[in-house]
Order: sequence, then structure tokens, then C-alpha cells
Amino acid sequence: MATFDVFNQNHDKVSSIELSDTVFDTEVKEHLFWEVVRNQLASRRAGTAKAKTRTEVRGGGRKPFRQKGTGRARQGSTRSPVMVGGGVAHGPKLRDYSYTVPKKVRQAALRSALSLRAQNNQLFILDNLELAEIKTKNLKAIFERFDLSEALVIDVDNNANLLLSCRNLPTFQVLPPAGLNVYDLLRYDNLILTEEAAKLVDERLNKAVRPDRFDAAEEATVEASEETASE
Repeated sequence: MATFDVFNQNHDKVSSIELSDTVFDTEVKEHLFWEVVRNQLASRRAGTAKAKTRTEVRGGGRKPFRQKGTGRARQGSTRSPVMVGGGVAHGPKLRDYSYTVPKKVRQAALRSALSLRAQNNQLFILDNLELAEIKTKNLKAIFERFDLSEALVIDVDNNANLLLSCRNLPTFQVLPPAGLNVYDLLRYDNLILTEEAAKLVDERLNKAVRPDRFDAAEEATVEASEETASE
């Protein structure tokens, strides 16, 4: 288990917390960052760029001029791509840029990003971030005590004062534990977790780790021997 100091809002150590090595102290696999961030950014693309083809542009039902005798190139419609006001040839079409990445890859990338912040001493755990009122100045003072100019803040969903106080701080972002993602973890240089949020993140990602095959086989053997002994 990895041990981390827990601070209060005045940057005084008040306790410590143990979190899973598989989540906060695992091997950092940087190649997974590229895969997952690329997937996240692709999923955010609207894909709404659209140009009308010659069949979608209004008009052009009548031949603009006769076929021969004008000295001009023959034309069958004013909606042709070579005519002003005509359709667009090979223009953009509506499309979906999103694609899927295996769930285990996303979870492994998330664990690697958390471990990277922990190994670089860029992870701060606070006992709570409860604010008496919605006041950006008070929240900024807390961050200044930790000498932070930017950070991703993870706290429980119902902390409305924190969320509203952080809106005017452009270099800080508040997310619930369920919204934790690789892109935002890498976008900000520091990570702030409340003690409750850290436990939720640890529990969520620790369940996703598949036990070693040898350990599972050994456990099954032990259970089988116990059943045989009881019979």
C-alpha cells in the first residue's frame, strides 16, 4: 500500500492515508496516454461540417445555354461544381469521429496518470474542501498555500460551493470522482484529491485490476482442498 499525507486547508498535515499500489504506485505506461487522449479528443469532435453537392443545391433544372454555337464550354446545369453558386465537389460530409478503446486500456491509462502525478510529487490529498460560502478569493487562498498555479480538483458531487467558487479560476477545474479522465489529468500539472474522493477513485480502479492468474489458480486449489477435507 502507498501512504500519502493528508493536509487541511491551511497546508498542515493532519493524518495519512493508505491507497493501493496498483492505482497510485504502478508502472507508468506513457504509450497508453496517446491512445486514450486521442480517443477522447476524437469523441469530442462534432463532425457537423457539411457542404452541399450539386444534387442538394437549389435550382439548375434548366440548361443555361444551348449546346453549340456560343463558343463556350458546354454546360448542363448552373449547379455544377465549376459554376459560381454551384455545388461542392468532394466537400465535407456529416460523420462520426468517435471510436472505441478497450475498457482495460482506459483504466490502465488512468492508473498510469495517477501514478505519474504521485511519483512527481504533484498529488495533494486534503481532508476536505468544504467552503463556508461561495467565494473565489477564499478558494484561491487555499491553492496559494500549496503554491499551486493550476490543478485538477476532484471532490464529491454535492460540494456546490467548491464548484461555484472555482468557476472564475481559469487554471483550475473541479470534477467528481466519476468524471476523472486521462486528458484532464495530463492537462493540469497538479492533482488535488479530497480524502473521500481518493478512496472512491482507489476503490473504483482497484476493482478493475484483474488478479494474477497464478494467484487465482492457487486460490482455487486451496478452496478445492478445503472442500475435500470437509467431506
